[in-house]
Amino acid sequence: MQITNAAWAMLFVLSVLWGGAFFFVEVAVAVLPPFVVVWLRVALAALALVAFCWATGRRMPAAREAWVALAVMGLLNNVIPFSLITWGQTEIESGLASIINAMTPVSAVLLAHFFTEDEKLTGARAMGVGLGILGVTVLIGWDALSGLGGAVLGQLAVLAATVSYGFSSLWGRRFRAMGLDPVVTATGQVTCSTVLLLPALLAMQPWTLPFPGWDVVASLIGLAVFATALAYILFFRILAIAGAGNVMLVTLLIPPSAILLGWAILGERLGPQHFAGFAIIGLGLLFLDGRMLAALRRRGA
Repeated sequence: MQITNAAWAMLFVLSVLWGGAFFFVEVAVAVLPPFVVVWLRVALAALALVAFCWATGRRMPAAREAWVALAVMGLLNNVIPFSLITWGQTEIESGLASIINAMTPVSAVLLAHFFTEDEKLTGARAMGVGLGILGVTVLIGWDALSGLGGAVLGQLAVLAATVSYGFSSLWGRRFRAMGLDPVVTATGQVTCSTVLLLPALLAMQPWTLPFPGWDVVASLIGLAVFATALAYILFFRILAIAGAGNVMLVTLLIPPSAILLGWAILGERLGPQHFAGFAIIGLGLLFLDGRMLAALRRRGA
C-alpha cells in the first residue's frame, strides 16, 4: 500500500503521542510498579473511549466474532508486548530496548510480505527500514549497543514484543473488512486488554499500595487519554489506509519525537549525533515513501 500524505501526517502525530508516553511513564513508575502502570494505562483509556463512544452515539459490535477478533488484537498489541517490554527493561538499559524496539518495522514488513498480497517487500522498503534502524541507533548512541553481550533473556523479550506487534498489524487488517470504526476498534481493543490483564493485576494486590500523589494521577491520565486512547484511534486509522507494514514505521519516529520533546519541554541539549540520526532516519523515510525516488527515475528516463 502507498503511504499518503495524510498517513504520513498521522504517523508523525502518533509518534509524538507515543514519544510523549516516556514522560508520563517516567513519573508513574517512580512510585508505582510497572505492571500496575500498564494496567491503569489500558483501563483508564478504555473508560475514556467508552465515554467518548457513548457521547458520540457510536455502538460497540454485538457479534461474538468481532469481540473474539478484538480480544486477539488486545493480546497481540497490548498484553504480550507491554508485558515483555516492561519486564525486558528491568534486565537491559532503556536505550538498548529502544533500539531493539525499532526492529518492529522489520517484523511487520517481513510478515506482511509473506502473509499479504498487497504489501510485498521491495528493495527500496528494505533499504528504508535499514536506514531507519541505523538512524535510531545513531540517535540513541552506539554506547547503548554495549549491552548486547549480556542479559540475553531481556533482549529476547523486547525482540519477541516486536514480533507480537508485527502480527498485531496483520491481524488488525480484518477490522476494515468488518466495517468497524477506528474509534470502536480502539475501544474494543483496550477494553479486552484491561480484562485480560486483570488476573495478573489482582495477584499483585494493588490495593495495598499507598496513594501515589496527584502528579502521578495526572501522568496516568495523560498516558491513558493521549498516549493510549487517542494514539490507538490514529493507529487503526493508519492501518486501514496505509497497511500493516507501514503503520509500524511509527517505531522509527518515536525516538526522534521523544528527544525533540525533551529538547522543547525540558530544555535537554541536542548533540551532533542527534542531528546525524535525524538525517539518516529522514533518508530512510524517503526510501519508504517511494514517490521522490520514482520521480527521480522518471526524470532520469
